[in-house]
Amino acid sequence: MKKALFVLISLVLGLLTACSNGESKSTEIRGEGTKELKEVSIMLDWYPNAVHTYLYVAKEKGYFEDEGIKVDIQFPANPTDPINLAAAGQVTLGISYQPDVIIARANQGVTIKSVGAIVRSPLNRVVFKDDSEIHSPKDLEGKTVGYPGIPLNESLIQSMMKADGGNPDNVKLVDVGFELNSSLVSGNVDAVIGAYINHEVPVLKHEGYETRNLNPTDYGIPSYNELIAVTSDKTWDNEQESIKAFWRAATKGYDFTSENPEEALNILLDNQDEANFPLVEEVEKESLDILLPLMKSETEFGSQNKDQWEETINWMKDAGLIENEPNVDDIFVNINK
Repeated sequence: MKKALFVLISLVLGLLTACSNGESKSTEIRGEGTKELKEVSIMLDWYPNAVHTYLYVAKEKGYFEDEGIKVDIQFPANPTDPINLAAAGQVTLGISYQPDVIIARANQGVTIKSVGAIVRSPLNRVVFKDDSEIHSPKDLEGKTVGYPGIPLNESLIQSMMKADGGNPDNVKLVDVGFELNSSLVSGNVDAVIGAYINHEVPVLKHEGYETRNLNPTDYGIPSYNELIAVTSDKTWDNEQESIKAFWRAATKGYDFTSENPEEALNILLDNQDEANFPLVEEVEKESLDILLPLMKSETEFGSQNKDQWEETINWMKDAGLIENEPNVDDIFVNINK
């Protein structure tokens, strides 16, 4: 009896250990029976919205399982979590911003690298009401501009104004946190920067406010990747095959989304976090329409360009955002090669 009990306990402990080590899971694969899946975790840059549609499509359609992986999609508690947790190896991948990754590697020595470009140009805009007298960055002289207290936005304003022949010292920048839309609508500021054309702009339109905006890349700012997928150097060394498998499935998710945006959007809406970030279908539809062309690569989804990285690093150095230039060969990989 005692021996039987010991064997039973041993079996239970063995099963618990197998489930808790996070290395793999058994699951039924379509037409293949039981198969071990490698676990891959990814932390989003925010709660689920249109820019993440391809991930939920890949999960819903079984593309990840087809590649032999089980994906855990997580949400951040803080904006820095995707970089910090990826760097610490607590998640396999994090979705972050190219300038933030450059700053982390250059100024803080964080050993992370980009494995894929998701949105291939800035979404951040200088946004103002449609009836504003602002037409170019120079017109911001004498105006009050709200921003979310992030130094990158200050540098964008300064560079854009200089490129347009304006004096950035004549702009009043006010930290409004993330109350960008309400600050603009109330008239407390003349314009905002840090507003995204795939979120704040469609939300304002949905609420009945027409706007115009200035694209930083029209005024001396390199076309940096707005969103990228990052991992730690160590994780990349140890889990390249799983990350490549993840990206193959994500690419299928993007392709499906491009070809079937309505069905893909419905999949996203079914996976929204209604308690924390409820989605408005009209807003997300317009957002997806904006995003899909900006996610498209001339070669393969996620491909990255060394010249683009160097140009972005050089601009950030000139703008005073970084003191030292990180080695470009250490900061990204072309996962499709």
